[in-house]
Amino acid sequence: GAPLSLYVHLPFCDTVCYYCGCNKIVTRDHGRSEKYINYLGREMAMVAAALGGARAASYNQLHWGGGTPTFLSGEEMSSLAGLIDAQFGRAPGAELSLEVDPRRVEPGRMALLASLGFNRLSVGVQDFDAQVQQAVHRIQSVEETRRVIDEARASGFRSVNLDLIYGLPLQTLDSFNATLDKVLEIAPDRIALYSYAHLPSLFMPQRRIDEADLPSAEAKLQILTLAIGRLTRAGYLYIGMDHFAKPGDELAVAQSQGRL
Repeated sequence: GAPLSLYVHLPFCDTVCYYCGCNKIVTRDHGRSEKYINYLGREMAMVAAALGGARAASYNQLHWGGGTPTFLSGEEMSSLAGLIDAQFGRAPGAELSLEVDPRRVEPGRMALLASLGFNRLSVGVQDFDAQVQQAVHRIQSVEETRRVIDEARASGFRSVNLDLIYGLPLQTLDSFNATLDKVLEIAPDRIALYSYAHLPSLFMPQRRIDEADLPSAEAKLQILTLAIGRLTRAGYLYIGMDHFAKPGDELAVAQSQGRL
């Protein structure tokens, strides 16, 4: 009888980021995502049946990850949300979150997501430095990142997370310090700071990264130390597991109350 937490994996991207180790399909063919959503609907029906039938179980957490969930069209997002709610009841105050690539979000999309019930988003940034972005094949301006976050906040999203990665090619202490300046100006509620793991034998896109461009282990540790210092001095609490949160965030509150 406990509420469910649901995760939906949407593996599609129309370009590949070289650092990525996710399960993904790089394509521009939206016929593939439409077919995939139909399969998800069938899988949800089987899961719901195993739990006692449609809407016999409710969820209080839902997350769309990827890939790039914003690869989907607005119609596909509405269809998928409808399939989920047809099979599972939504608990009052449920947390609905998704991962967003600002390069793939047209104006009005965040308002649509808010109308579907989404109230949290995680925005991929990784690094704002132009040389680093070029080296990992992810060109993303501060302006387009801010536009999406501003629209989300105006649409009623209650929490914004930024994803960063340290240890990427051509990163330096100075360049990442400049990225942190821009991140702190945006003032997200949470920050995820992940360590880049270079495993080209497992992840083919990483073979396009020149290992000679990667920071040394010492430099990588210095970048992490810099980030921890700057974020905590700016008022973020180091939650652990790569995450930082403002003191009023639910993660920080739960940690202070011993129920993280």
